[in-house]
Amino acid sequence: MAGFFAAFFSSFTLCPTELIKCKLQALRETGVVTNIGSVQLTRQILRDEGIPGMFRGLSSTMAREMPGYFCFFGGYELAKNVLRKDPEEQNIGLVKTILAGGFGGICLWTSIFPFDVVKSRIQIESSRDKLVTVLMRIVRTEGVRGLYSGLTPTLLRTFPSTGALFVAYEYTKETLTAVVDKTL
Repeated sequence: MAGFFAAFFSSFTLCPTELIKCKLQALRETGVVTNIGSVQLTRQILRDEGIPGMFRGLSSTMAREMPGYFCFFGGYELAKNVLRKDPEEQNIGLVKTILAGGFGGICLWTSIFPFDVVKSRIQIESSRDKLVTVLMRIVRTEGVRGLYSGLTPTLLRTFPSTGALFVAYEYTKETLTAVVDKTL
């Protein structure tokens, strides 16, 4: 649950950065503008739409992030418990931590990918349409598969990266705990 609530707050910082990223990618892919940078684009959005323009897609970012991080940490903990030989065992080892972390990443992206597609469309198109309206439009024009376009490369990328993330997390936590225990 902590991941769910933390994602609520992180969405406020994530939304503007993802907005700029998505718009720059779309501009470069279409060839409309090739030399605009993130600072210039931010200034343009602020000039044209004000601060609210930087938060276009906030509700869809939250719809993606909040359940996604619930699934991320829940999937990681579930996999750790399945891979753990002894229920009292804290450190499951490097390989099992990578596998559990990779599984957490898979849980994250498979649960949220449709919302990520919708969020990106809202941000790229500067749409004022609601999340459900955009979602239904994608399903109507592209089918349900349109909501999962690009999922495979995302899963291939996420497994090793989230595996490494949780290795770093677990070993940092273990090291800091040992340091704190020595000083107390």
